[in-house]
Amino acid sequence: MPQGIRRPHEAVDYNALTRMYPPPPEYFETTWLDDRETIEAKQLARVKDRATRAYRVPFFRRRWDAAGFDPRSIESLADLDRIPFYSVDDIRKSIEAHPPLGDYQGVHPDDAVREPMRVFMSGGTTGTSRPTLYTTWDRMAGSILTARALYMQGIRPGDTVLNAWAYSTHNGAFSMDEALYNWLNCVVLTTGTGTVTSSQRQIELAIQYGAKAILTTGDYLLRLADKAREMGIDPKNDLKLCALPNIGDRELLEATFGTPNYQSYGFHEVQWIATECPARQGLHIQEDAFIVQVVDVDTGEPLPDGELGSLVVTELYKTGSPQFRYNIMDLSYLHPPERCACGSWQRRMGPFSGRGDNMVKLRGVNVWPEALGEIVTTHDAVTEDYFVRAVRENNRDEMIVMVTTERAASDHDGVRDELETLLKEKIGVKFSVEVVAPGSLDPLTEIKTSPKPKRFRDERS
Repeated sequence: MPQGIRRPHEAVDYNALTRMYPPPPEYFETTWLDDRETIEAKQLARVKDRATRAYRVPFFRRRWDAAGFDPRSIESLADLDRIPFYSVDDIRKSIEAHPPLGDYQGVHPDDAVREPMRVFMSGGTTGTSRPTLYTTWDRMAGSILTARALYMQGIRPGDTVLNAWAYSTHNGAFSMDEALYNWLNCVVLTTGTGTVTSSQRQIELAIQYGAKAILTTGDYLLRLADKAREMGIDPKNDLKLCALPNIGDRELLEATFGTPNYQSYGFHEVQWIATECPARQGLHIQEDAFIVQVVDVDTGEPLPDGELGSLVVTELYKTGSPQFRYNIMDLSYLHPPERCACGSWQRRMGPFSGRGDNMVKLRGVNVWPEALGEIVTTHDAVTEDYFVRAVRENNRDEMIVMVTTERAASDHDGVRDELETLLKEKIGVKFSVEVVAPGSLDPLTEIKTSPKPKRFRDERS
C-alpha cells in the first residue's frame, strides 16, 4: 500500500460535513429556516476562509495582487465588490498558458493519493474544454446541494429514479447519481441516454420498477412521452412520475405528466445553486454554500435588486478549485432579501433569462454560435459569412447554421450534408445547415449597415 494514502472515507469528516451542510430532509428543518442575520453571519465567516484559501491559487493571487486586494481585508459581505471578477475567457487564457488544467485549480492530480478526486469538463465548443478538479469533500458537499434540490422538486428517500443523463466528461449525470445514492437513499437505475438504453427500454424500466422520476433534459423526457404513447402507455396515468426535475417547457411537461415542474439553476463548476419552491416566487439560493451577485453586463458595476444583469457567483463550500466571483454571464436578477411565502429567508433569484454573451444551451451542451462559424468556415466551399439561429421545433431546441457559398445551387445539398456531418463530429450535437448564395444573409448580419456584423438570433420565444 502506498505510504500516506487516504481513502475517500478518510479524506472527509462526514459528521463535520453534515453539520455544515445538512442534507435533506434535515436541511429543511434547520438551515432552510435561518433568519437573515444568521445567514449573513455564516456567509461572512465562510467567505473569509474561502478567500484565504483561494489566494494560495496562482490564478487568484495574480489577479488580486494586480487589483491591490488583500483577502485579509474582508470585514463585511459588501467587501466582495472590491474583488475583481473573472469570466470564462480568463479561464481559457489560463488553460492556454498552463495546459491542460490551467493555473486556477486549487489541487493537482499529484495530490490524489491524499485527496481522492475527479476531473470533470464543460464547454469545449470553442476548442478548449474547462476542466475542474473536485476533491472528495467537494463531491460529497456538492451532492448534498443536489440532493436538497431534488428533494424540493418532489423526490423522496426510497424512490426509484431513472438517471437518463449522459455519463461523460461532464459532471451532470454523476452529480445526480451521487445525490440520489449517498443522501436520498434512492434506488438508482443508471440508464443513460437513449443511445445507451433505447427509449422503449427506458419506458419499460420506468413501468417495471415504478420510477418516481426520470432525470434527463425536458426535451428527451417529452420524447419518452411520445414513445410511451406509441407503446399504448399514458405518460400521465401509467408512468405515475411524482417529480419533474427537468429543465424545459414547464407548461408542456406539467400537462404531459401531471406533476409540478420547478425551475432551478446551476452550472458545471459549482453544481446546483438555486431551486424554486412550491410558492413559485423565485429560485431559493443555497446561501450556506453560495453568494450570488448581479452586475451590469457591460460595465461590471453591481445592480440593484430586481434589475436584470450577469450573475457573479462565489462558492463557499469547496476545498479544491475555487470559484470566487465567477462572472458566468448568465442573465438573471435578485429578489429583495425578504421572507418567502414558504417561510424561508434564503435569498431568491429570477430564472435563467439568457446569456450576457451568445452562449446557448442546446440539449444540455453549451454552444457558442461564433464557434460554429469558425467550424463551418473551414470548409473550402464556404465563404466567411455565416449566421446562426436558435429555434424551437417539435418541442426541441434546435440551431440552424446558415452559410453562403459561391458554388452552383446544384451543389448546395452536398455542401449542407458535409457541414452537418462536420458539426456533429466536432460538437457532438446535430445541427441543421442552410446553404445560400452570397449576399443572402446581409439582412440578418447587417454587415453593410452595422459597425459589427451580427451572427446570432434567438428565436425560441
